[in-house]
Amino acid sequence: MTAPCMQRGEALPYFIGYGLSLLLTCAASGLVWQHLLSGHSALYVVLALGLVQMLTHFRCFLHISLRRDSRPDLQLLLLSSLIVALMVGGTLVVLFNQHNRMMGP
Repeated sequence: MTAPCMQRGEALPYFIGYGLSLLLTCAASGLVWQHLLSGHSALYVVLALGLVQMLTHFRCFLHISLRRDSRPDLQLLLLSSLIVALMVGGTLVVLFNQHNRMMGP
């Protein structure tokens, strides 16, 4: 039994997403390896490229858009992001508190 083939045009978002992801990854890596920017400016540019890549993945691979019919997917994504942010934030609070207690004032 063979795998079902994609309809014509269904693969286009995947190819576009793959190309954009590859381009954004190479841009961020090249920026850091070539030392084109330094300090905070490099950090902000790499974070911005990461955010654009995240949006590319949501749109091209997960097919999450702002249309009315995909609102439950968007709500699930926002809830998952909130849970992850709370877990990371709580971990950072505990680690900084532990660091301050061990190193003293």
